[in-house]
Amino acid sequence: MGAGHHHHHHPAPPKGAHPGSAFAIAVGLNLAFVVVEGAAGWISGSMALIADAGHNLSDVLSLVLAWVASVLAARPPSERFTYGLKSSSILAAIANAALLWVAIGGILVETIRRFADPASVGGAAMIAVAAAGIIVNGASALLFAKGSKSDLNLRAAFVHLMADAAVSAGVVVAGVMILLTGRAWIDPLASLIVTAVIAWSSWHLLRDSLRLGMLGVPDAIDVGEVRTYLEALPGVERIHHLHIWPMSTTESALTAHLVMPGTRPADAFLHDVAHELEHRFGIGHPTLQVEAGDQDCAIHGHAHHH
Repeated sequence: MGAGHHHHHHPAPPKGAHPGSAFAIAVGLNLAFVVVEGAAGWISGSMALIADAGHNLSDVLSLVLAWVASVLAARPPSERFTYGLKSSSILAAIANAALLWVAIGGILVETIRRFADPASVGGAAMIAVAAAGIIVNGASALLFAKGSKSDLNLRAAFVHLMADAAVSAGVVVAGVMILLTGRAWIDPLASLIVTAVIAWSSWHLLRDSLRLGMLGVPDAIDVGEVRTYLEALPGVERIHHLHIWPMSTTESALTAHLVMPGTRPADAFLHDVAHELEHRFGIGHPTLQVEAGDQDCAIHGHAHHH
C-alpha cells in the first residue's frame, strides 16, 4: 500500500531530480514532433494529422505545466506559503484537463466542417508521420510510467502521452484505409474517433483533479479506516474535527481532535500515531490536538510539525 510514502516530510523530495529530466526529454521530443506533424498535415491535407498535432501541442503545454508544478511543489515553505507551493501540482492537473477539453472542442468544429467538404488526403504521409508519433509518444510515456502510480500530476502526463500513442495508431489505420479505398471521409472520421478517445481518457483526470482542488479526500485514503484507527488508540474516548485533505498530488494532511480524558499522552504516543498514519494511510502531515474531555481547558498535545 504505502509504496513511496516514506519520504514525504523531507523539505525537498528526492523525486524532484528524476521527473525533471523526463519532462525535459518529453517536451523536446514532442515539440519537434508537433512541428513535423502539423506541417505534414497541412501539406497532405489530412485533418486527422492536424487534429493529432493540435492535440500533441496541448500535450506539450500540459507537460510544461506538469513540469513547472513538480518543480514548484519541491520548493521549501515560505512565510506566505507555509506549505510551500505543493498544491501547484493540483492546479496543473486541473489546467491540464481543461486544456485538453479546449483542444477537443477546436478539433471537433473543424472535423465536422470536413465531413461537409471532404478534401483529398495523402494516405502515405499520414501513415509515415503517425507511425513516428507512436514512437515519440510511446517513448515519452515510458519516462513517466514509474512516477505515475503515486502522483496524479505525473499520471496526467502519462495518460496524455499514452492517449497520443493510441491516437497515432488510429491515424495509421486511417491512412492505410485511405490508400486502399481512396475515400476521403475516412480522414474526418478518424479525427472524430481520435477526439472521442481523448475525451474519454481525460474525463477521469478532470474529475480527480477537481476533487483534489476542492480538498476532497484523495482516492487512496479511506476516511472510515482512519477514523476507526484513531478511535481505537489506547486512552482515546472519541475523536472529532477529523479533516483529511490533499496538499499536492502526492501528499496529504490530517487534523483531528482526540478526546483523552484523564491521560496526558507522552510525545512518543503522538510520534507513533503520526508514523502509523503515514505508513498505513500515506498521510505525511498529521496534526493532532488532545483534549481532556468536557472541561474548558483543553490540553494541547502538539504533534511534531514537519
